[in-house]
Amino acid sequence: MLTKDQAICIRTVDYSETSQIVTFFAKASGKIGAIAKGAKRPKSPFDGPIEMLSHGRIVFAASNKDKLATLTEFESAAGTAGPTLLRNNLFSLNCCLFAAELVNLLTDEHDPHSNLFDSFLEFLHNAENAGNKCEMLALLILFQLALLKDVGLGPILDHCVNCKTTFACPEGDIRLPHGGHPAPSGVEGPTSELYFSNSANGLICKNCESAFQDKFKLTKKAAATLTNLKLLANASENTLNEIEKLLTYHFTELTHRRPKMAKYVLGS
Repeated sequence: MLTKDQAICIRTVDYSETSQIVTFFAKASGKIGAIAKGAKRPKSPFDGPIEMLSHGRIVFAASNKDKLATLTEFESAAGTAGPTLLRNNLFSLNCCLFAAELVNLLTDEHDPHSNLFDSFLEFLHNAENAGNKCEMLALLILFQLALLKDVGLGPILDHCVNCKTTFACPEGDIRLPHGGHPAPSGVEGPTSELYFSNSANGLICKNCESAFQDKFKLTKKAAATLTNLKLLANASENTLNEIEKLLTYHFTELTHRRPKMAKYVLGS
């Protein structure tokens, strides 16, 4: 039986001189591994080899979960991200490839995430128009947080995971714990010393940090930005790099290996 879906290509591997094995992240079908027979031939049924980050309509013949599906059609949408970014902005392209790697690592085959698909596609479109490195890093950070939330691993950024102390935004807006009431221990200001704990999956205040060995200390600016994500738009490159290093550390701990594309985004 043939299945039609909207999909983004998140991985490609040469299978033979003429064929590819591709991994798609599809809106309704989830992550799919498929063989694209003859994709590399001059008169390919897919208009040439399928490129990373290209997206559009796919038609595939599903098989059981232990075998590859067979791709029968791929109609690429106009203005796909990969070729455009490769010509215009290598850093943006690397950020998009990093995002694709994370989607591949954190999702399971045949497990749909339609909201994440929409977020990923929006991220790719926005990346094409990113004006500078800071804007691209901010987009990447927001997508990474959306990815974590969608797969059920969203970090807690509005209060201390341990004592439930809430953190105040710079505008004075106090975001409450999930119970809806302020924590009795008080409220930390946006410039308070904060830490991130991977095992606790969230921020730790200075009064609780001694109880956590796996902690990542944040500068005051990075802490303020994480507790109020609206500040990402005007954050400095140093602050954005610090937050991205934190997220890369978190992804490394979650997946038990450092993502391959991280070095091209962080420069090390």
